[in-house]
Amino acid sequence: MNPFGWLNDQLLRMQWLSDLVRTLVEQGMGLPMSGRVGASVHFFIYDTAKIFILLSLLIFGISYVQSHFPPERTRRILGRFSGVRGNVLAALLGTVTPFCSCSSIPLFIGFTSAGLPTGVTFSFLISSPLVDLASVILLASIFNWPIAIAYVTVGVVLAVVGGSLIGRARMERHIEPFVFTSPVMNGDESVPDVRERLRFARDQVRDIVRRVWLYILIGVAIGAAIHNWIPASLINGLLGQDKPWSVPLATLVGMPMYADIFGTLPIAEALVARGVGLGTALAFMMSVTALSLPSIVMLKRVVRTPLLATFVGIVAGGIVLIGYMFNALASAFT
Repeated sequence: MNPFGWLNDQLLRMQWLSDLVRTLVEQGMGLPMSGRVGASVHFFIYDTAKIFILLSLLIFGISYVQSHFPPERTRRILGRFSGVRGNVLAALLGTVTPFCSCSSIPLFIGFTSAGLPTGVTFSFLISSPLVDLASVILLASIFNWPIAIAYVTVGVVLAVVGGSLIGRARMERHIEPFVFTSPVMNGDESVPDVRERLRFARDQVRDIVRRVWLYILIGVAIGAAIHNWIPASLINGLLGQDKPWSVPLATLVGMPMYADIFGTLPIAEALVARGVGLGTALAFMMSVTALSLPSIVMLKRVVRTPLLATFVGIVAGGIVLIGYMFNALASAFT
């Protein structure tokens, strides 16, 4: 027996939980797993419980680490670097900060008003909602570690390249003037002790779960429907691996929606299980998290149309390329 494989199945994939839910569905509810109703109920209960358990544990641990990087400290760190080094650091810091696409906009204003280069702020703006440490574990629990690591890697690369291109375009004139004159908060310089960090981590779990629980339930419900009720022929006809338009279509479909990665993971899982290409499913997930309509509307309030169109075009184009890459190399991740 492979000890790592066993630990991965039991701790991340939670096979014990799947078996427990199977017993509940078959013996407690009298629903055979061979039927669509029983399979749907199992998918909904198991995925919901697994995501909430992992999410709570991960957010607590990660938030304890993130207590070292409040917005003001993040701004100060980024302010020491410029050029590609600044873009790389901004993208990496975006992976350890708990901000969704909408909550990243106020940080964009604060970073810009503090004098940070435009390209650096956009690298952070792309990375923060797209990639975080919790998503690595959740992706590994649903797919596998190579896919999780590859996803995070390409997400960081997209943030670095996207921010660098926007910085080289020198489009600062398309940022609304009030952004440059917004007051910069210096924040509390005191260093929190262990008890305060634990309290912060607990509060982060409550806050994030309160913000995402509905999206998780909706995402799992959609995933259960895709997995058990929508004919595979219909899904493959639209998003099959042999369809050249599947990746751009998935990217466009994801853009009007609003959810974070935790709500879109069950949908991506169900799409892949029904024969949709891995890259197509990941492109949908990335589009929802990085280019959601509410975040675009909020960003439009602080930047003008040319800069907004450049941002959307670069990120959407990068997502499409990443989707095609994952589809072409899918066999390498299995």
